[in-house]
Amino acid sequence: MAIQTNAGSQTTPRSSVMPDSKLHQFFMQQLQDVYWAEKKLVKTLPKLSDAATSPRLKQAFNDHLEQTINHVTRLENIFRLLGEEPKALKCPAMAGIVDEGADIIDETDDGSAQRDVGLIFAAQKAEHYEIATYGGLVTLARTMGHDDAAELLDQTLAEEKVTDSLLTRIAEEDANVKACNEKYEE
Repeated sequence: MAIQTNAGSQTTPRSSVMPDSKLHQFFMQQLQDVYWAEKKLVKTLPKLSDAATSPRLKQAFNDHLEQTINHVTRLENIFRLLGEEPKALKCPAMAGIVDEGADIIDETDDGSAQRDVGLIFAAQKAEHYEIATYGGLVTLARTMGHDDAAELLDQTLAEEKVTDSLLTRIAEEDANVKACNEKYEE
């Protein structure tokens, strides 16, 4: 439920959430989950870059690696803002997406546009998971009055959305078109 302010904009009702509340505990678990996911991506993005055919896609993965390293640092700062030590909790969703990306590499021909299409699919699945997670975390942080954390989480959310859009452009302008012209061979 949103409340109207005098300026006509909507704000989220604030709550003074205690560290031992169920909401705070859920929020912390989700931070730990996405922290694990970001750390896993730091290890995975170089593999995606190495497997990519298109120089543009390779560069997108390399650029996103640098950004992801910053996301890890930003999450560590958020933990500290909240008086917690950074802790990773295995994210089954991201683990599955990463495994799927590895399967795509194994099941497609090296140097093919088809592989690039598959890598984009896997990367966008990761981005969409992160967008959903960061969107929820921003809302929870604002609800609990953690404005500094919300601002940092919102920065990461915006960057994830930009990366998703870039991957879509690379697919539409390059990889998908090239893959259409590759002949299927058994």
